[in-house]
Amino acid sequence: MNKYVERIYNGVIKENPTFIMMLGMCPTLAVTTSAANGIGMGLSTTVVLALANLLISALRKFIPDKVRMPSYIVVVASLVTIVEHLLKAYLPEVNEALGIYIPLIVVNCIIFGRVESYAAKNTVGLSLFDGIGMGLGFTMALFLIGSFREILGAGTLLGFGIMPESFTPISIFVQAPGAFLVLAMLTALQNKLMLPSATNGTAKKSTLACSGDCLNCSGENYDINHTELDKAKAIAETVQKSSKKSKKED
Repeated sequence: MNKYVERIYNGVIKENPTFIMMLGMCPTLAVTTSAANGIGMGLSTTVVLALANLLISALRKFIPDKVRMPSYIVVVASLVTIVEHLLKAYLPEVNEALGIYIPLIVVNCIIFGRVESYAAKNTVGLSLFDGIGMGLGFTMALFLIGSFREILGAGTLLGFGIMPESFTPISIFVQAPGAFLVLAMLTALQNKLMLPSATNGTAKKSTLACSGDCLNCSGENYDINHTELDKAKAIAETVQKSSKKSKKED
């Protein structure tokens, strides 16, 4: 896989900031009362994250280590201010719906996490694609959560009625508890699809064991899995050492 495409894939699927790393929970839970709000917040964050990664990566050799965090804050705050003014000018309804959460992008842990752990250590191109990937992953998560909440809580999607007239909206889904419920369900589904176990389709291809019966497991499957993972790690390290050795000989 191309390394730039890999950064996109990691951000959207493998290292999704919402469903995998559980970052940015404040806007995730607060603004996802509708799919439109989720898209607006996600894309705003994506623009800031991508440009922040690009700028910090380009300036990483010139920023003194002792003042790197204040420098990051200045860069991110400047970008957020630009995005906020653009929203006010061209998309006032979106800006009004998102309210205080647009300025709060300045302290979003997703942005500072990627800037510090990736952009400050990698090239401009890779950092830009990392920011785009993480931003798209965040946008996808907010859109999914917002869609479920809007459909179940209002019977609409992006403002259009999609449920039959007999449907009675479940108001809890557009309230605070609904955000936690939908996030929990989607995270559980993500884990179900991604993690190998005896209860999903990847079980036949994996030596990891899980009966899905956590109540009566008593940790037996954990011990089995731990042993299998240790074996796999040892094999991977051996292959890596052999590969490095062969390259040196060449």
